Amino acid sequence: AFFASKVEHESKHCNGKGFQRLGSSAFDRVYIANQNCGHTYPTFLAVLWCAGLLCSPAPAAFAGLMYLFVRQKYFVGYLGERTQSTPGYLFGKRIILFLFLMSVAGILNYYLVFFFGSDFEKYIKMITSAISPLLLIP
Repeated sequence: AFFASKVEHESKHCNGKGFQRLGSSAFDRVYIANQNCGHTYPTFLAVLWCAGLLCSPAPAAFAGLMYLFVRQKYFVGYLGERTQSTPGYLFGKRIILFLFLMSVAGILNYYLVFFFGSDFEKYIKMITSAISPLLLIP
């Protein structure tokens, strides 16, 4: 909602007639940042859901909140110079990778239980709980 309101505000500010793009660089930056955030959101939801369901909900929820904060940082950085959005982008990729690895660990644990009867769930939860605070390091 914040991103969409910024696009609408910038559109009205640049054109005065509502949602029309005439090539304003400020509007283009806001619009592109909004589109970039919208394109990554389905991937984020999928890996967040899988990591929380298959591995451990608490570290997944923490990583999800961090991702939302980082996307906000990316969006605000994109409004300035494009180089200001790079740290948010890279930080977001790292969080998505962490959630993806949590999902893979949960799937592997499921198959280990199914085929071999070995359950490593408590070890996986312990490791992900220990690693999730490391996401705060930029």
